[in-house]
Amino acid sequence: MDLSLKVESFTQDRRDWLGSAHGTDAPVSITLDVAKFTKATHYPDGYLKSGIPLGKVTASGQYGPYDGAASDGRQTLVGFLFTAQDVDARRVASAKVVGSMLIHCFIREAKLPVTVDAAGKTSVAGRIIFV
Repeated sequence: MDLSLKVESFTQDRRDWLGSAHGTDAPVSITLDVAKFTKATHYPDGYLKSGIPLGKVTASGQYGPYDGAASDGRQTLVGFLFTAQDVDARRVASAKVVGSMLIHCFIREAKLPVTVDAAGKTSVAGRIIFV
């Protein structure tokens, strides 16, 4: 029997960026390429924040943060990270993490963890409504 002290940390997943529950019943399973994310911006506490806009890396088929200036496929917004994902190297051994993405929903733009430019909004027009 192991009675040694263990420390486990948790995060509170904020979803106030969602404009409604519409679309949350059908998230898409994806693989995130953690190397594409910036620690200070996307996971300062060891967790990728829900609500991060995502783009699909053409060469690998994996997902990273949407970046209108990228040229690897992430320049096209395809959806938003639905749930926070643990990516802390002390707890997660892989640079690839499975997550879920919303591709049809209402978004409270002012509550997103990072901003989305006009080109990104055009990419998802008709599927994602910004309120």
